[in-house]
Amino acid sequence: MLIKLLRVHLRPYRTAIVLVVLFQFLQTLATLYLPALNADIIDNGVVKGDTGYVMRVGAGMLGVTVLQIAAQAVAVYFGARTAMAVGRDLRASIFERVQTFSAREVGQFGAPSLITRTTNDVQQIQMLVLLTFTLMVSAPIMCVGGVVLALREDVPLSSLLLVIVPVLIGVVGLIIARMRPLFRLMQDRLDRVNQVMREQITGIRVIRAFVRDDHERDRYGVANDDLTDVSLRVGRIMALMFPTVMLIVNISSVAVVWFGGHRIDSGGMQVGELTAFISYLMQILMSIMMATFMFMMIPRAEVCAERIKEVVDTETSVTPPAAPITTLARHGELELRDVDFRYPGAEAAVLSGVRVRARPGEVTAIIGSTGSGKTTLLNLIPRLFDATSGTVLVDGVDVRELDPDLLARTVGLVPQRPYLFTGTIASNLRYGNPDATDEELWQALEIAQARDFVERMEGQLDAPIAQGGTNVSGGQRQRLAIARTLVHRPEIYLFDDSFSALDYATDAALRAALTEHLTADGGQEATVVIVAQRVSTIRDADRIIVLDDGKVVGTGTHDELMETDPTYREIVLSQLTAEEAVTR
Repeated sequence: MLIKLLRVHLRPYRTAIVLVVLFQFLQTLATLYLPALNADIIDNGVVKGDTGYVMRVGAGMLGVTVLQIAAQAVAVYFGARTAMAVGRDLRASIFERVQTFSAREVGQFGAPSLITRTTNDVQQIQMLVLLTFTLMVSAPIMCVGGVVLALREDVPLSSLLLVIVPVLIGVVGLIIARMRPLFRLMQDRLDRVNQVMREQITGIRVIRAFVRDDHERDRYGVANDDLTDVSLRVGRIMALMFPTVMLIVNISSVAVVWFGGHRIDSGGMQVGELTAFISYLMQILMSIMMATFMFMMIPRAEVCAERIKEVVDTETSVTPPAAPITTLARHGELELRDVDFRYPGAEAAVLSGVRVRARPGEVTAIIGSTGSGKTTLLNLIPRLFDATSGTVLVDGVDVRELDPDLLARTVGLVPQRPYLFTGTIASNLRYGNPDATDEELWQALEIAQARDFVERMEGQLDAPIAQGGTNVSGGQRQRLAIARTLVHRPEIYLFDDSFSALDYATDAALRAALTEHLTADGGQEATVVIVAQRVSTIRDADRIIVLDDGKVVGTGTHDELMETDPTYREIVLSQLTAEEAVTR
């Protein structure tokens, strides 16, 4: 999986990779040539007392060293650029794929895991690529070259390599085999730590309100200890790696000096040749150590690659149309025809045989008990989910055939939990309409009953908004989200319990302003669909649809439903007295 992922993302950087390999080859050749020059100085210069020869060959060694440094610098430069570019491309690939996900896929992975995969997992692969270009490329060249040159120095002594190299490779392979499953467990537990941390930061008010600080501290402690436990197990195994390798290296050096001394004593080789042979042995073993260091990273990078591929290869359940429709009559008529929806693996459908029709210039309200499918129904219209069966139509066209950009321009959703982005009030209001003027922003704020508190804020339209809108109250956040949708000016407005945090007076004033603005007299005849729990919010709607257990059990005005629909009457009487229910 790792090789497949890197093959795809390294392909655009073939030229840079060729340069890295070329300059790493040059610097490795220079490194391998230096021991031969050193042996030559010892045997032909130092032993014979020829100072001139030492100076001439020494100057040559200096030149080779300069070449080695220059080639290494160029190789590292191109290698680092390529590694950083691969990391950038991987993050972009994950981000672009996640942007196509429906709510189903986002829920499947979870936000903490997606964040970890985009940051930590990509960083592991990026580091592997960097070290591959700076260390691993030269390791096999140095190993093979070192073996060849060691054989050239002394063949009998080189037989030691037949024992040293297999032992080193076997030990390293055994250690790496034990590390791989632990790296998978480490990434999973890192996901868990991120999940708990994210929940605690997001839900800090709830934690404080219920005085659950100790419980949450213990919960984070368990997740943190689990990650620490796995990390320690990995660390213990990694701690064995370098001492074991160094033990083999040192024993090898002693063996070479021992047998090499006997070879010199018998006249089979010279002192300089032994020195060169020891240098080549060290280069061979160092190359294996560099490869060992890389192999320590490969198991974790492979796990990270699998996790990234899981995201990148996941297809969204909301697929774009092959031949999208790019124009509409722009009347804003909405219809749900015999719509069913069932979550994957669920025993029962959330929605069954739902028929809803909403017309421009009218307010259509949806009410029902908790879990009756109201929010799910609204989410089908902008294609946050796709209906399991049946059809959702906008201006007579199936939403699955519409161009996604056109659908986004036509339908505006104010979600149940409105979200504001880091920036200013103006940047949030212009989120769906970047060209909106300040006058249009103030008009939307006035309709949304938000003008007063925005005018009191320092900077007004330029007042800062924290991530998620946490520096404003819940009611202010809802009103700003409504204003943002008004600035967007879609043909269909969907309000998913968007007035729940407002007091009754503000709720009434906002709905009256919306009704006036979104009718023909107000300049924009739009379709309005409101999901609400409060009867007072929807009792004046042109049409009220009652949902119960995912089915439409009643349709009509408030007065009609009070007479004909027991489910609606029960909801109303649970909130109002009988006199209030019939009094305008």
